[in-house]
Amino acid sequence: MPKIIPNLWFDTQGKDAAEFYCSVFPNSKIKNVTYYNEAGPRPAGTVLTVEFELDGQEYIAINGGPEFTFSEAISLMISCAGQDEIDYYWAKLSEGGEEGPCGWLKDKYGLSWQVAPGGMAEMLNDPDQERAARAMKAMFDMKKIDIAALQAAADQA
Repeated sequence: MPKIIPNLWFDTQGKDAAEFYCSVFPNSKIKNVTYYNEAGPRPAGTVLTVEFELDGQEYIAINGGPEFTFSEAISLMISCAGQDEIDYYWAKLSEGGEEGPCGWLKDKYGLSWQVAPGGMAEMLNDPDQERAARAMKAMFDMKKIDIAALQAAADQA
């Protein structure tokens, strides 16, 4: 099967974004940078693409121009091992960006992220429908996910 590599479109800040993401996620690195040449359409020497890796997942940032911007129609989800990870990624990625509901945020480049605990689907799909509903209602009232508050809401009787 061919490798699928998400390609993220930026106006001019693809290298800055890739460097920022690599600073946030462990085991991450810039792998390659290509530049526009005289063939254009941007000035020769301007960054065209940045190939980078975030903890084993490859991405490409392309500086394609202002024609396309990010929307919440696509997001990157971080499945966190616990509240400390949620707090870390939420703080790093929301800085200069915008907090959204239910564990969603936009970073300073406009890219949407979901910062959620691993196993959240199990809580929201609990066989006890009332328990699942309480957890879901609590989640809808949150911005950053608070695992203890979700658990407490789910466990209310």
